[in-house]
Amino acid sequence: MVSATAGARAQDAREDAGGYALRTATAQDLGGARAVMLDTVYGDLKSGYVPHWHADIIDLEGTYLRPGRCTLLVVRHGDEVVATGAVRDRGPQAPPNPPWVADRFPSGSTAQLCRIYVRPEHRRHGLARRLVRALADFADRAGGYTRLYLHTDPAVPGAEPFWRSLAEEVCDERALPGGGQGIVHFELPMPGSGRRTP
Repeated sequence: MVSATAGARAQDAREDAGGYALRTATAQDLGGARAVMLDTVYGDLKSGYVPHWHADIIDLEGTYLRPGRCTLLVVRHGDEVVATGAVRDRGPQAPPNPPWVADRFPSGSTAQLCRIYVRPEHRRHGLARRLVRALADFADRAGGYTRLYLHTDPAVPGAEPFWRSLAEEVCDERALPGGGQGIVHFELPMPGSGRRTP
């Protein structure tokens, strides 16, 4: 039986007509991936690096490359990493998330899609959709996952409409008393579920 990681690598690194190659990250990709992520949290998210939220960015290898049911994908354009996306085997925690959201997406059986970031000058090329599709396929092959979860900050230009085009809203915290964290929680269909896939 081919492992999920080996299966992912077998289909990786195919360059499309625009010169973009999606592949499973290796140690050589980590510096470029970290730069994309940090530029996004400082630029688009405007939060800057917050250790409690972003510790995975510093330890990409320990968070995404070593665990068998996690992965980090990158898109390269020439010698540069221009987009990232990851799966981690942790659901949302309560607090700070609503308890019923945490209950719906327990760690272990939930594949959380995260760090799906594309450098601004490489947006509008379908890279985020390619990453979502590849990450969902990875979660399906990894085994043991029953749900695909993600959350997004609707203050980031284009983020909310993008996810609404692919996923089902589970909770918009802006509608909670006090506005919660202001984020929106989504669920994507698992591949093979019969529901619409990205």
